[in-house]
Amino acid sequence: MRRLVCILAAVAVWMTGVSSIQAAPNDAYPLAQIEVDNSMAARQRGAVIAIETCMMCHGFKYLRYQDLLDIGMSAEDVDNYRGDNGLLDRLESMTPIEVRKESYGKVPPDLTLMTIARKHGPEYVYTLLTSYYLDPEENEANHLFPGIRMPDAMGYSFTEPGSTERAEVERNVSDLVSFMVWASDPNAETRKTIGVWVILYLIVLTTLLYLVKRKIWRRVEKLKIENGTVKRP
Repeated sequence: MRRLVCILAAVAVWMTGVSSIQAAPNDAYPLAQIEVDNSMAARQRGAVIAIETCMMCHGFKYLRYQDLLDIGMSAEDVDNYRGDNGLLDRLESMTPIEVRKESYGKVPPDLTLMTIARKHGPEYVYTLLTSYYLDPEENEANHLFPGIRMPDAMGYSFTEPGSTERAEVERNVSDLVSFMVWASDPNAETRKTIGVWVILYLIVLTTLLYLVKRKIWRRVEKLKIENGTVKRP
């Protein structure tokens, strides 16, 4: 359903011929304070949303379909989502670049590094996707990014505050952010784990070298005393 909404919105933008001038984010609008869920389950749910919704217009060109196995997705699920693409193919947008450029005035940005490219990236992405609303003319608008060309693909503006539908959209956006945070640095957790072991190794090595140094210098001082180079106190 979200994929259909995105396609229809993209077609609507192209048909209406909206100006290609892009507005700037509203820096005065407060960002939502969120806690990123780093669980495999959240990342998997977010990956599905990214593939079915975001990749209609955007891409994750620094990721390969094979990388989805690292967040616990089964080989069967990855095969279903990649279609005719190979495991080593990158997660490119499903829409030809010419169509995207003609629809939006420029090619929508790649999302792989979005959460680290912007200040407070996870909060920015979450706030952007949950700031859509319908103006008095029933047109989609965005509090954080007035004049944004991107449609409300998650359908946030079509839900009522406090409704179960809005809560579901917010959960979906949270899962999407979890996936995007992982996508921006898939090796972060491995690197942190290796870093801990490296620090422990250096601590042990430094301790051993210090003990060896003390043992050697005790012998040197003993030889100096025996040879009369150093007088006993």
